[in-house]
Amino acid sequence: MKNLLIKKRAIIDDGCSPHLVTGAEFDGELKIPIIRAPKKIIIPTAIAPFSKRNSVDNMEEMIGFNEMDQNFADVLRNPENYIEEFKRFKGIISPDCSLYRNAPPAVQVANIYRSRAIGSYFQRKGIYVIPLVRWGSRITYTTEYFPEKIAFLGIEKHSIVAIGTYGCIKTKEDKIYFKEGLREMINMLMPKIVLVYGAMPPSVFNEFMMKTKFVQYDDWTTRIHKKGGE
Repeated sequence: MKNLLIKKRAIIDDGCSPHLVTGAEFDGELKIPIIRAPKKIIIPTAIAPFSKRNSVDNMEEMIGFNEMDQNFADVLRNPENYIEEFKRFKGIISPDCSLYRNAPPAVQVANIYRSRAIGSYFQRKGIYVIPLVRWGSRITYTTEYFPEKIAFLGIEKHSIVAIGTYGCIKTKEDKIYFKEGLREMINMLMPKIVLVYGAMPPSVFNEFMMKTKFVQYDDWTTRIHKKGGE
């Protein structure tokens, strides 16, 4: 227990792991680490959750993090331990650190920063990284609170991004916020390709179908169910 407490304190005390951004470039007044647009756009055959990576035989897939944060907590704490493992796959989607709408602004900023920092770190280690775009409350995708739309900092325009709907559009209110953020993301980043992990309900996506190319991927549970697995 003592070692666990020491490790938890270190995550806070070291300033969000500054070694992860050594050599990184930063975006905006908040200095969010940048995940550079890839020179070549690669569309994965599938996206597997980090916790299910050992069940994947096809290395053409990419590893994503659209699951509970505790399932990939060690990647956030010790990303250097996963460099060689991730190089076995076609690439990764940057970590999906939770952005709850009711979380304090500081927490939402911190999780955006951490996602970009980890993604940038792996990219500089030679891993193909597609940035995961996640927004929380309106403060993250408007300028009502911050002078910048912080959800989109650290991501280059006119390239490829990933988003996730799995677990994020359960209620009518969820869909409203998700659609608002999606609209802002497309207007701001103007992506050529948007990978979507999870369902694409017409009520949310139809408005944007002519503005970019969406590539949809079933979540892991749906994928296994379709294969007749458990």
